[in-house]
Parts: sequence; structure tokens; C-alpha cells
Amino acid sequence: MRRDAIFYKLFQQTPSLIFELLDAVPETAERYRFESVTVKEPTFLIDGVFLPPADQPPGVVIFAEVQMQPNQRLIERLFGELMTYFYRNRDAFSDWQAVLIYASRSMEQNDTYPYRALLNSDQVHRIYLNELGAIEELPLGVAAMVLTIENEASAPEKARMLLQRADQELADLPMKQGIIEMVSTIIAYMFTTLSRQEIDEMLGTKMEDVRVFREAKEEKAQEIALNFLKQGLLSVEAIAQGTGLTIEQVQQLQAQVEEK
Repeated sequence: MRRDAIFYKLFQQTPSLIFELLDAVPETAERYRFESVTVKEPTFLIDGVFLPPADQPPGVVIFAEVQMQPNQRLIERLFGELMTYFYRNRDAFSDWQAVLIYASRSMEQNDTYPYRALLNSDQVHRIYLNELGAIEELPLGVAAMVLTIENEASAPEKARMLLQRADQELADLPMKQGIIEMVSTIIAYMFTTLSRQEIDEMLGTKMEDVRVFREAKEEKAQEIALNFLKQGLLSVEAIAQGTGLTIEQVQQLQAQVEEK
């Protein structure tokens, strides 16, 4: 399971989640948006950037890096990317922050000495998920992030507990739906071989009502449809019927295949 992909999915769903890991929260936190950005010359693709509202005075741009596997050049790449991006967009931002999210300290690169000043500054925040505390006692958003490092044996029970907490603690419907989607996203990524009905039974939810599950199922259906289209053995109508996609969706995929 690619846990870093889960985090970026969570951040797309709920950008304000990043601020649950930080002490200083800007007044415009609820209006931040999460994006991947490209920096040219040299070309960098930065997966996680939280951008302040564009209609406000220059704000703080926040870079997020999720590391679930050891990477001995992570720090060099991160600072190289963020400094280049900040330089090229200097007028748009008043400051920068970086959040490094690790499964545990063992995921950090060994030699960080050349970057000690930055790593120990108040601009860089290193988060170790296994040190945040008991999942039962954490704020729901943070608890959902910690769920990503639970093993498969205990994850379903922890997920059900979080869903029960959301139902009991959250009166705001959009917030409650956000937690449900976070937990559902994690379980869907963790148990990719399970059917919708099996995940329903595991969580005690109706996954067809959860947007992320519908999106994941549609992505899978599109992959299957693309394979059939490339083979050229079935009609558009037959592929639509077999995958559950609409004829219009299959025709759009067909156009993509023909362009290549």
C-alpha cells in the first residue's frame, strides 16, 4: 500500500488537515488549497503544496512531504524544490513552512548534518506518526492519519472506532462526512482486493455512499475499459455494459486511445 498516496488524497479532500499538525495556524487556514506544482528550469514536480488564498495579502506557503520509506536524499530534494519554487513566486508569499511526515524516525535519512540549521528552525516541522499518541485519544483528523500506519490486523477495528467517534462527536454534517471519507480512503487503499460489500461489512458503512469509493471504483472501471479499447475486440456498447460506465464515458476513453 502506498501510504504517501493516501496522504495526498486526504490533503486533497481536506486541506485544513495539515494545520492539525502545526501550532501556528493562519487565520485563512480554512481557505488554503492543496496542489501539486511544477517548477521549471530545472524542472521539479512538488507533490504537496498548501497555497494561501490568492485574494488576500501574501501569505505563508506550506510544503508537505510524506515519507513512509527510507530515502537518503529526501532533504536535499525537498529544500532544493521548495527554495526554487519560493524564489520564483516570491511576490506571492510572505513566508514558507515545511512539514515532513514520517511513519517513524527510522524513515529519516541518516546524514542530515549539512541541513541542521533549517531542520532545527521554526520553519520546518518533523512529524513522526508513531509518536503522536494513542489513536483513541487523538483529534479525529490526526487519528485518521495515524490509521495509515496500523497493521492490517488491527486497522478495521481502529477504523470502526474512528467512525463511531465521528458519529458521536461531530454535529456538523460536512465535517462528519469528511472523516468518513478519510477513514474509507485509507481502508480502500489498505484492502484493495476486497469488494464493496466486504468493506461494507468490515466498517459497518455503505461505501457506495462515500465519494472516494465511487471514484476509486470508476478509476478501476476506466482502466478495464481502456484495456478493452486497446484490444479492439469489443464494441463501445459492450464495454459500457461490462464496466458500468456510460457510453459517453467509454467514447471519451476511445478518443484518448485514438489520439495516441
